[in-house]
Amino acid sequence: MAELFKALGHPDRVRLVEELSDSEKDVNTLCESLGVRQARISQHLAVLRANHVVEDRKEGRHVLYRLATPALAAWLLLGGVALGESAPNVRQSQFEEPRAAEIETEEESEKRHKA
Repeated sequence: MAELFKALGHPDRVRLVEELSDSEKDVNTLCESLGVRQARISQHLAVLRANHVVEDRKEGRHVLYRLATPALAAWLLLGGVALGESAPNVRQSQFEEPRAAEIETEEESEKRHKA
């Protein structure tokens, strides 16, 4: 587990996981999306691949990357939201606590179940 956290210890790697959360992508697409040079993306992907965070497959001349465990992205994003960090690919409302008006009281719950 410590190795996983170490691999995810760089903000660019977390951003890569977020970017790969919805589909597989090649290095050029990741460079454009994140605004990071190809050499840097490739280095980060090598670290993530060595730690089994991402997998790759060749399609012609392109190498496509995807998350080895798609649930990892949701876990990371949830952790970021819990720490008050915003993530570009996540609707904040997915993880917000319900507002007081949305919370059912015990009394309301009992009435609803008796009906």
